[in-house]
Amino acid sequence: MIPPEKTAAVTRGLREAFGVTEFEAISRITKGHTPSLVYRIVVRGTPYLLKIITRAEDPTRHYTCMKAAAEAGLAPQVRYTNSEDHVSITDFAATAPFPVSEALVRVPAVLRSLHALSPFARAPFNTTATFLLDKGPALDGFLQKFHANTLAKTETEELFARYAEVAAVYPYNDAEMVSSHNDLFKPDNMLFDGQRVWLVDWEAAFLNDRYTDLAVVAHQLVANQAEEEAYLGGYFGQEPNDYQRARFFLMQQLTHIFYTLGFLYMGSLQTRIDWTEPVPGFREFQRRMWAEEVNLADPKLKFVYGRVHWEQLLRNVRQTRYQEALKIVGLSRPWQ
Repeated sequence: MIPPEKTAAVTRGLREAFGVTEFEAISRITKGHTPSLVYRIVVRGTPYLLKIITRAEDPTRHYTCMKAAAEAGLAPQVRYTNSEDHVSITDFAATAPFPVSEALVRVPAVLRSLHALSPFARAPFNTTATFLLDKGPALDGFLQKFHANTLAKTETEELFARYAEVAAVYPYNDAEMVSSHNDLFKPDNMLFDGQRVWLVDWEAAFLNDRYTDLAVVAHQLVANQAEEEAYLGGYFGQEPNDYQRARFFLMQQLTHIFYTLGFLYMGSLQTRIDWTEPVPGFREFQRRMWAEEVNLADPKLKFVYGRVHWEQLLRNVRQTRYQEALKIVGLSRPWQ
């Protein structure tokens, strides 16, 4: 089950972590959206998680962030990492049902603890919505590809008009960055064992805007204004102020734009686009995501996911709250 070329690396890890050269049992974990090889192994009667990263980039930042989170009690204990071999072994987190009502109470406090950690390193490439605020050739190249291949002209114009409005006022200041997970739009990266929440899969972790994690988790958990108040209050430790509400709302729109761009583009590369096919509402799709009924590796679901975000963006920018948020955040931004 372990690729032959990785056998020596895994044996090395077992020896250093546990003083053994073999595990007693192994099973492949295929749940989750990761190209890495992930296994549940048993050593001396105890289950552990063995992960082999298949991407070529250096995993040092990933392992450093994961260890910091584990030391803070936010991630399973790390037993072994080797950046050269791309191999890690951590405690195995058992899972229990995680109702949304329970997550609404527990997850904001987890995010607050995560964002209070000593600063993570910056990443060479931004895989979150704040990529849209990083001006440069990488962003320009991607936007040009999207222009050429995806939405109709009038829809593309509206999408980019809204993008320009948000980007014009949204602050993107290194001094405000916090240690962030950056991959929590996937609910399988938040595990509940019946007593506590564990954050897993730290490959995308880096220093980022706190509202990025907050926004993508809220997409899954928050269904109305009362829940938003409770969610933000749980994170900030007090009732949110108007600026915090406005900035959170604008980051939600930026994430809608980001996932519209990214998933419509990816979907269009892999499957024929059928704009006549009905798609579920945003809340319904997020409910299915939380219940792990959706696999975004499916090209058709990538396209559906992009459309769901696009439709939600259109609804949100037509609210009075959108213009109010632009004004509040814009007036609070220190112009140079």
